[in-house]
This record gives sequence, C-alpha cells and structure tokens, in this order.
Amino acid sequence: MSSTPVGSREIRGFRAGDGPPLVAAWCRSAPVDPITPDRFRTLVLLDANFDPEGLRVAVAGGRVLGAAYAVRRLTPLHGTDLEPEQGWIPFFFVDPAARGQGLGRQLLTDALNWLRAQGRTTVDFSSYTPHYILPGLDAATYPEAAKLLDSLGFRTLYEAAAMDRSLVGHRMPDAVARRRDELALQGYRFGTPADDDLVELIALAGNHFTRDWARAIRECLAGGAPADRIVVVREPGGRLVGWAMHGAYESAVERFGPFGVLAEMRGTGLGKVLLHLVLARMRARGAHGAWFLWTGERSPAGQLYRAAGFETTRVFRVQRRESAR
Repeated sequence: MSSTPVGSREIRGFRAGDGPPLVAAWCRSAPVDPITPDRFRTLVLLDANFDPEGLRVAVAGGRVLGAAYAVRRLTPLHGTDLEPEQGWIPFFFVDPAARGQGLGRQLLTDALNWLRAQGRTTVDFSSYTPHYILPGLDAATYPEAAKLLDSLGFRTLYEAAAMDRSLVGHRMPDAVARRRDELALQGYRFGTPADDDLVELIALAGNHFTRDWARAIRECLAGGAPADRIVVVREPGGRLVGWAMHGAYESAVERFGPFGVLAEMRGTGLGKVLLHLVLARMRARGAHGAWFLWTGERSPAGQLYRAAGFETTRVFRVQRRESAR
C-alpha cells in the first residue's frame, strides 16, 4: 500500500517532513489531548514497531488534514510472541476544517485495510502497549469518533477509568498509619528497593501482573529515574509481596503507578499503606496532584483509589474489531 487518492486529497504513508504539520493538526483536532513533538517522536516514530506505511496521513495541497495510525508487532513485547493476528489503532484524527466529508471513515478504512494486508484480523482501539496514547475512546469527549468506530464494527470490551486527586494538604490517614505500624511490628518491611531487589520486583510485576508493568519498571530505572520513586514491601519471611511507584511513564512525576500486591496478601492493608507512602513521596517532591489512566471503576483497585480520595475524571472504552480471514 502506497497511497489512496480521494478526490483532491491523498491518503498515504508517513514521509519525512510530515511530523511538524501532523503534530499541529493533531493539536487542532484534539485540544483536550494535545501532543508535543518530542512525545510524538518517542511514542510513535521511535517505537520499535513503527512502520511508516502504517501511519496513514491525509494531505491536500501540501496540508495535513488528518491521520490514522495502524501498528502491529515487529518486535515481541516479551518472549517470541509477535501476536500475528493482532493489530492496533492507537489514534486517529481529522482537522476540524476538513470534517463532514467522510475523511475520518476513509482514514480508518485505509488503516484497517493496511492491517488486514499484514494478516491482522483482530484490531483494538487503542490499548496498544508499550506506547498507547490513551487506554481507549473517551466517548463523552469524542462522540463523533464513537459513532464512527461503532459503524465500522468496533465493540466495547470493557471500560477503563482515569482518576485524579489533589495532593495539596495530603497526609497519611491515621487509620492507615496505625496499620503501617501494626504491619511493621509483625515483621513487614516497607522501603525503597536496593539494586539487588529490582530483579525480584521485575519478576513479581511480570509473572503475577503484566509483562508491560515489568517493562515499564525496567525502562524507567534504566532511563535514570531514582529508585525512591518506588516503595516495596516484604513479608516477615522476606518475600517481596507488593510495590507502588510513580513517574514510571514518560517521566511524569505526578502519574501514579504501576501498583500491585500479591492476591493472597490483599485485604491486609498493604495496598493502602503502599499507596499513601508513595503519595507522601510525591508530595515531598512538590507534586500538587496524582493521576493515572487505567483502572476498573468497580474493581477492588478502583474502590481502594476512591477510598484514598481519587475521583474519576474520564472513562475510556477499550474496543475491538474482528474480521474473518
């Protein structure tokens, strides 16, 4: 696939020189979710799976009117699994001046056709790891996009809630501080991981939660982030059973997570203590707020966050389209 003429417009793969006008068009199209050139470079152009032909760009008269990004794995996220039937569309947009002419449908159809030509029969919007922009579609913010995706056969798998809370005046609740002290008396140890602890931490994240969390921890620290962004906890027998952290993604200090406690240790109060210990460290670094993009609103984690003062700020639909070979 090289280019698709559409009237006086052309839909084609990404070329050198497209970046600055594409970023500008993105910001005009989605002012609620703008992007900077350096973030676009990191999340798209430098992604190991980036293929210029997968980034479908609509142009007319030398002006970028919109884009739809299709991606499939060229490098496994872990092991040797290239997920050969799976593709993703992390984002698409149309400049406001070019709307109402069917361009969004043309871009998405072009992107889907490209993925199909690569053998991809399952396409998710937009939960691509490692470099998703948003977890899915915020239908309240983008109702036209929701209708378009629905008309193209995308169906909602589940919803992800983004939550925020202010850290101004944050202090650990007395009940949580008491539980921390009780756990310490029982032999639980909370603290910053030493270098040698990182092997066990990454194994815990990858084996009991998700390999993407293990990757995020590894890349964050390898990129120079201080280890005190992380608090780990060991049980009396010495096993590492949980952690919480901040600043793991794109060095965003106010972004909380990832965060996990082994299933058999839940209900002990470890999660509450870890959460508030990290919030305290964030506040000590001058953070005025804490936020994250992805949890189930009604899940145990969602209830824990809400009890800690977080409120839902956006809801995203994780969507999928499946087609026969």
